Amino acid sequence: MSLNILMPALSPTMEEGTLSKWLVKEGDIVTSGDLIAEIETDKATMEVESIDDGTIGKILVNEGQESIKVNEPIAILLLEGETLSDIESMHEAKLPEVTKNLDKIENKPKIDISSKEMAKIELVTDKNIEPVKQNKTRIFVSPLAKRLAKQRNIDLSLISGSGANGRILKNDIENFNNNKNLLQSEITLNNNKSELVKNSSMRKTIAERLVQSKNEAPHFYLSLDCNIDQLLKIRSLINLKSNDQYKISVNDMIIKAASSTLIKVPQANASWENENTRYFKNTDISVAVAIDGGLITPIIKNVQSKGLLEISEDMKILANKAKSGKLLPEEYIGGSFSISNLGMYGIKEFSAVINPPQGAILAVGSGEKRPIVINDQITIANMMTVTLSCDHRVVDGAVGAEFLSVFKDFIENPSLMLL
Repeated sequence: MSLNILMPALSPTMEEGTLSKWLVKEGDIVTSGDLIAEIETDKATMEVESIDDGTIGKILVNEGQESIKVNEPIAILLLEGETLSDIESMHEAKLPEVTKNLDKIENKPKIDISSKEMAKIELVTDKNIEPVKQNKTRIFVSPLAKRLAKQRNIDLSLISGSGANGRILKNDIENFNNNKNLLQSEITLNNNKSELVKNSSMRKTIAERLVQSKNEAPHFYLSLDCNIDQLLKIRSLINLKSNDQYKISVNDMIIKAASSTLIKVPQANASWENENTRYFKNTDISVAVAIDGGLITPIIKNVQSKGLLEISEDMKILANKAKSGKLLPEEYIGGSFSISNLGMYGIKEFSAVINPPQGAILAVGSGEKRPIVINDQITIANMMTVTLSCDHRVVDGAVGAEFLSVFKDFIENPSLMLL
């Protein structure tokens, strides 16, 4: 018996997805484990494997089709010895009963209505409906709708009526006028040489989550300047001693500093869960990575037990997988704290939106030379501004301030991270 290939649930939160691409075609023989399609979820594009052996008998969903519900059939897999005609015959076997019912309806005696009776029916049916003849096409319209159309100089033949038998009503005239204004707006946009791009599933999900975060989480922001001279010296020394075997980035050291801070200030390593607040023992750091069409936050897990080299290697692997759409759900779902670094784009300072249900996110600006006062003397130092966005339901102002104070100590004295 043939099997339905169903839309898979590729993450615990997935309810629907987009079939981006078929990797097989009808008639192809597949075995268990063969890749058959690419599915776009709200987070990434992932490849789907065949669970059983067989032949692709019928593809039910076209490439690019959106909003396909989880467990909805997307194709039919024929098992050994089956053909597509076997499936069609199974469907035809269900038709006789329907056909029999249709025969009953068709074989019912027909009612003979005289011309006089038909005229009476037409009089009743056409009551309060005024036919408008145009190009020999009969249009039914209510008197009020006709008057509004005349006042607004609207051609009734351009309107599809929503009433019985296609009758044009007042609402149809008003909606048509709104559509006309919308069309005029689109024409204006086209004249401005704009381009209308359909939002991807990822873009829609990002929008929904950000709106949810800003609407539900009471954000507050704390900023602090950090002197990164010592951090840059140690980073240069580590990379020099590596003989190009590996390269530690400033971001790798920021991730380690954030983890060390969360261990010392565990109240900031938390998430809001309505009836409860969850405090994490491990530091699973979500790091924002920009990809085509959106943003994703792969997670470096158990940062507290990793050195800079391991953090650097994990970050490179996860960033590459994110940009190629190959992240697994467990690599981006979860996390206890987030970091968003726009320093590489020259952004001096910004405030990030919290990644729910996490309680905080650290926004990192670029390092730049600034004049500062040390021992009553003006000197030049490499300074970096960081901003902590906090969910006030989880992280109080004092906790946020303590986090930044401890973080500043780790950044300005990197050797403390080794303790």
